[in-house]
Amino acid sequence: MRLRVLPMIALGLLAASLPASPAHDGPYRVVRTVKPGGDGGFDYVCADSAGRKLYVARTGPAPRIDVFDLDTLEAVGAIPQVEAHGVATDPASRHGFASSRPVAMWDTGTMKPIRTIEVEGRPDGILDDEYDQRIYVFSHAAPNVTVIDAATGERVGTLDLGGAPEQAVADGRGHVYVDIEDRAGVAVLDGSTLKVTATYALAGQAGGNAGLALDAANHILFVACREPGVMVMLDALSGRLLATLPIGRGCDGAVFNPATGEAFSSQADGTLTVIKETSPTTFVLEQTVMTMPGAKTLALDRGTGRILLIGAQFGPAPEGARRGPMVPGSFTILVVAR
Repeated sequence: MRLRVLPMIALGLLAASLPASPAHDGPYRVVRTVKPGGDGGFDYVCADSAGRKLYVARTGPAPRIDVFDLDTLEAVGAIPQVEAHGVATDPASRHGFASSRPVAMWDTGTMKPIRTIEVEGRPDGILDDEYDQRIYVFSHAAPNVTVIDAATGERVGTLDLGGAPEQAVADGRGHVYVDIEDRAGVAVLDGSTLKVTATYALAGQAGGNAGLALDAANHILFVACREPGVMVMLDALSGRLLATLPIGRGCDGAVFNPATGEAFSSQADGTLTVIKETSPTTFVLEQTVMTMPGAKTLALDRGTGRILLIGAQFGPAPEGARRGPMVPGSFTILVVAR
């Protein structure tokens, strides 16, 4: 793996003095809150804008993929006996995939299972690259990436990234960018060769990068970092540092809306950060939207521009535990819009 270390001393000085993201007025607000309830944990949320469905993988005694109407948020079904972290859908083939082991594959129209695909590692994140109709399944354990043909469900190949991948994005030209959380970098993959062509390192000045978004038209990466709570903007072609801005604490997802030129990051502290791209090299913190504690993952409905987040309420944490049990019936879907 070739490592490009960026000159980011300035980032370290800035990050050390950054305050927590301030809450202030702006165009976005929580316009709807729905509590569909249901037992089981959750991680990622997937908005299938073409098929008008919202997918949430639920873990626990009755693992499944809960499916909602993207417009009404009413439950429309479930894909049972699938324990996964996330979902990706391919609009061309109308196939859905879960980051489970084995990977589950279904028809997004009927929600009927098609097949399962054997994979290794511990599937976590997942991405559909519409450019070549490939599904990328990411694992913190090797092999870090398993690539699947979205039309057939056949495995195309695997590769290792030398670290733990989190969120990934595709540029629509055959390149995939992947957060490497424990290496504080972004790996650049060539989809045609399934090889890492570069890694853009944050040089130890920011880390815990768990959210990643991309302005494909202007080649800008938005790298959301938990440590110390900053969004790092990089040139996607060279890895050059463009800017940094503060975000909330506990980020676990980011998206970019090309229609508005805005990047969004969701945080466990109950904030949604909105960063406006005013030019390909300048950015401003537009707004911090208060959501709910724990709502750290998000999805963009490209059809409406709405942001969807998921969260729940949790009881007191037992001694030595990170958090307490989920309050029954508290699982929540939040909609943020102008």
